[in-house]
Order: sequence, then C-alpha cells, then structure tokens
Amino acid sequence: MKSIFALSCLIPTVFSAPASNSQKAYSRIPCQKGAIASCPHKTIIVSNNPSHKDYADFTSIQSAILSLPHDHSSATILIRAGNYTEQLNVTRPGPLTLLGETSNPLGASQNQVNVFWSAANNGTYPDNAFTSVLTVAPTQNASLTGAGPTGWPVPADTPFGNTNFRVYNVDFRNVFSEYSAGPALAVSVSYANTGFYYSGFYSYQDTVYVGKLGNSYFYSSIIAGQTDFLYGFGTAWLQSSSLQLRSCGGGVTAWKGSNTTYENKFGVYIVDSNVKAANSSIATKIDGKCALGRPWNSQHRSIFARTYEDASIISSGYINWFVNGVGRYEEGITLQAEFETYGPGWNKTGREAGGVDTVLNQTLWAEYDAPEKVFQYGYEDGRFGNVGWIDWKPWV
Repeated sequence: MKSIFALSCLIPTVFSAPASNSQKAYSRIPCQKGAIASCPHKTIIVSNNPSHKDYADFTSIQSAILSLPHDHSSATILIRAGNYTEQLNVTRPGPLTLLGETSNPLGASQNQVNVFWSAANNGTYPDNAFTSVLTVAPTQNASLTGAGPTGWPVPADTPFGNTNFRVYNVDFRNVFSEYSAGPALAVSVSYANTGFYYSGFYSYQDTVYVGKLGNSYFYSSIIAGQTDFLYGFGTAWLQSSSLQLRSCGGGVTAWKGSNTTYENKFGVYIVDSNVKAANSSIATKIDGKCALGRPWNSQHRSIFARTYEDASIISSGYINWFVNGVGRYEEGITLQAEFETYGPGWNKTGREAGGVDTVLNQTLWAEYDAPEKVFQYGYEDGRFGNVGWIDWKPWV
C-alpha cells in the first residue's frame, strides 16, 4: 500500500560514527537529531532510505524488533525519518525504546517518522486486535478485545509482557478510511507498561485500545479520532496532550471496567490537555455535537481534568449508551466525570440536566489526581504506584 503522504524530508544532519563503549551519558534529544554518539551503546538503526544503508541495520521496524532476544535486557531502536508501512508487534518483556528521528524532539506536530497500516474490523477479522498498527502484549490472546461488555477471557497463566516500552516522536496512522468504518486501531496495549511521548495516533474509530492489565502514559501527544477513540479495560493517563475530533460518533471515551478481587481504578484520565475539532472546516460541522464519552459497560471510568473543551462538546458532556433499550450507565457505579474543565464546551446547566456527567470537587479528584494513584500492579496484587516505567522529564 502506498502512503497517502509524501515522503518526509530527511533531516540535514551528517550522522557520526556509532557510539563506542566509552560513550558519554545517553541523551535521546541529540540522538534523535542525528548525533549517534549520543545514543545508547548498540542502538539499532532502522532506515528504508537506500542512501542510509551504511548506517542502517534494518529497513523495517518490525524486523529490528524481531532481532531482539525475548528476555529482560534493554534495547533502543532509532528509526530514521520516513514512512513505514507495516504492523508492529512487541511481545518481549525487556525494556524497549523506539526513537523517531526528528528536528523537533520536544513536539508531536512535526514528527518525521510515520508508521502506516490499513485495516478495520467489519467482520473481516476475528477480533479488533488484528487491525492495530502497533500492538504491545505478551500473547495474541492477551491482546484480544472480544465482544460484549466483558471482552475476551485471558488465560490465567498469561505472563505480564513488556515492563517498560517507550516511544518518542513516532506517529502511528491507521489509514483504512477517512471516516468511522469499523474498529481501526492505531495502538493496542495489554498486559504491558507503555509510555508515549511527543507521538501521534491517528484513526477514526477505536484509535487507542488499552486492554486488560494494560498501563499507558501519554505525554504531549496527539490522538485523533471520531468514534470511541479512547477505549479499553486497562488504565491510560493523557498528560498535556491533544485530542483531535475528526467528526462525532459515540464518544471520545468508551471504557470497559472490570471486576477484580482488589480495588481498581482502571480507566482513562485526560489531564491538562485539550479537546478540539481537528481543523477549522470540521469545527463548523460538529459544533455542539460531540460527546466526551459513553459507558461500554457500567464500570466505565473516565475523567477530564483541567482540560480545555471547544464548542464541539455537547451541553450534557457525556451521554448514556443504550443497547436494546437498556442504558449502560449506572448511578454510583459508572464514573463519567470532569474536574475544572473549561472553554466553550463547558456547560454547567447542561451537565446537570444530562444526568450522566459527574462534576468532581477537589476532594473527589484527589483520589485520582496523580499517575501513582491509578496505575497498579494488577498482574500481582493490585497495589498502586506502578509508575517506575514513566519518563517524568521527557524534555531532558
């Protein structure tokens, strides 16, 4: 499949020789700008540009991933600027970092590495999982979404997958269609800890799936979609990121809570971010028509905190989800909430009249107001504080 985008311009930087064992302290920023001596020792380089063959170990990203041992060792892959059409699957447990070559490592809007795939599930595949551009999960069974409010049962002996998967400045684009035409995932995470920094995720339906026991932290990233484009069973935290509305359908969020033997805070938390129409032309078409979310099952949990909402958002904020005439929202169980959101999309009277949007005060928000309060060791005993894999200062 040919990309719908022109080839990205290559960064005008002469690559230095690969790093030696005596290299200086690692810094991802100069590494991504082309100073290979600043990259970790034994960094794998990927490029599909023939002019880079002297410095490229692989021409595809997946072949580089598959070259790694299935163990707990750490690895880094530098992806040179360009467009790559392939599906990526990460099953290894050891820490893995993908670095996208870019002249602007501290922003997502000018990324120069694009990973494309074209797939949607309209009965074409056994499960939505088969459509994803990137999947991070230990097994195929663990990654499956499954039908209905409880999803696919994962075998009890399934191991936890990657403990520290990181991506910087890479865009994942499912280009099956330019409207919602069935689940078409850009990323799928289950039984793994994943951090995405200055990256982009583009699709129309079900863009981001954080599945069972999945933990995903997004920083200064872009997530674009139309229908239920943040969904799953696990936990996602979006910090200082942008949600781009390509149209309206369903809701921005559609979480599926799970019963556990321990207290859980599985859900999606959108913090210090913004929710806006993707562009000015679509803004006039969706004014007042987009919902912040709807409950896939009654244990849905999503919170928009200190987040700007443009005029696209409906007055009620959230909506209920009716199946065969029965709503999935249950008062006291379903948590569709906001805390100090603002902008033309905020309507206090409309929220109260809608009856499915909880406006949190400081005390209630304090139960969820930091990643360490929501990310858990769900694969062990449900303890909170599973945040050692997060890059707290990705700008350094």
